[in-house]
Amino acid sequence: MARRKHVEEHENHERWLVSYADFITLLFAFFVVMYALSSVNEGKYRILSDSMVSAFRNVPVNSVGQLAAILPTPAPVSKPNLASKTQEAVRQKQRESMRSIAKDILEVMAPLVEQGKVRVLETSRGVTIEINDSILFSPGQALIQPPLARAMEAVAAVLVGTDFPITIEGHTDDVPISNAQFPSNWELSAVRATTVLRLFAAAGIAPPRLTAIGYADTRPVEPNALADGRARNRRVSILIDSAIPEKGTEVNLQGQGEAGEAAADPAPAAAASARVPPLPAR
Repeated sequence: MARRKHVEEHENHERWLVSYADFITLLFAFFVVMYALSSVNEGKYRILSDSMVSAFRNVPVNSVGQLAAILPTPAPVSKPNLASKTQEAVRQKQRESMRSIAKDILEVMAPLVEQGKVRVLETSRGVTIEINDSILFSPGQALIQPPLARAMEAVAAVLVGTDFPITIEGHTDDVPISNAQFPSNWELSAVRATTVLRLFAAAGIAPPRLTAIGYADTRPVEPNALADGRARNRRVSILIDSAIPEKGTEVNLQGQGEAGEAAADPAPAAAASARVPPLPAR
């Protein structure tokens, strides 16, 4: 029996094509990815860039088509109010000065305070001295009686060492007065207040600190129906004012101050209707 001839298999010389195809495929995918990365959407990139910048700077972006960073506003850090502390220290110093003034006046007016003719009051505005006019003036007159003149000079000696404004108020009852010297209670109360003012100025108190006001019977402390009430209402009040005067702001015809701030007039139309007409030309 003849031996079967072994046929040698043909060697495949094209196996490299498989590897080459895989390489080409990978290379194609690589260039596709690179192309995708190189094609940047300029609009989206700018939006992203501006949003990041505004987020770190905490400044909204206002350009059209751009995003504004929505970030919580940081809470302001509370700082100590130095102005309020300074004002409170000034008020405390003023209160202490007022208590000292009230104590000194009580000492120099002690006999009259014990008789109920003089009252020393400490109020929110300062210290008020109420003096009954029966010991200060004769009925219907505005000359200080000599015994009280020395007591008023002692009060002035206490006040001359201070720098607070002083307001002197004259008050009467509702009984009318009409004579050649005082046509009404307005003149009587004003002249009595001015008389005390002149005594204080002569005692050395600076005149710019002094103010005299006559209220007549418009500010009673007791009803005028009874004699005791009328006697109480006839008085001179001396107010040592602890308030610091404020500088005023001039208001022009447009309703604004010098600094351009709007005036607080709630009815400018009504004010305009009451405007004074111009004077006729001569």
